[in-house]
Amino acid sequence: MATTASKSRSGKNIGAGANDSLLQELFIDELQDIYWAEKHIVKTLPKLKKAATSNELKQAFEQHLEQTQTHVTRIEQAFEKLGKKAKAKKCEAIEGITKEGETIIEDTDAGTSTRDVGLILAAQKVEHYEIATYGGLAQLAETLGHNEVAQLLRTTLEEEKETDHKLTDIAENNINYQASEEEEK
Repeated sequence: MATTASKSRSGKNIGAGANDSLLQELFIDELQDIYWAEKHIVKTLPKLKKAATSNELKQAFEQHLEQTQTHVTRIEQAFEKLGKKAKAKKCEAIEGITKEGETIIEDTDAGTSTRDVGLILAAQKVEHYEIATYGGLAQLAETLGHNEVAQLLRTTLEEEKETDHKLTDIAENNINYQASEEEEK
């Protein structure tokens, strides 16, 4: 019996699971999850920007907002390529992580570098969730033979990694040090 699947970088068959309805169903479910997450992040980033003290951090949040809007569009393109309607499914993880970010805003003093440190930590938790999700989804897309979708997901994955590095640089270059010098009121 001949197979039409091709080999991936790892030598495994790609496209072999494309008719595997359980795997395909899981893939679509997780794509819906990250779609909701990205749309929720679009609503959350302006709050982080407003709460930030550092102009550099405010600018980073603004740039990531624009990028996240592109991520939403990219997921919509992925659904289209799959012949599916773009549909969001509530992402409990992102909801929890963003609530944690709101708590940081409530629990820190406005205008302090300490708040900025907390905002960076909250934002990086979101980035790490997205990095894990996009990495897994890209691999699943490849396994299922959805190569164009895999490329879209990998592009977003790289952008999420860049944002994480940028947040680390902002923290390491001045905000963490400034926060360490702040005294309790």
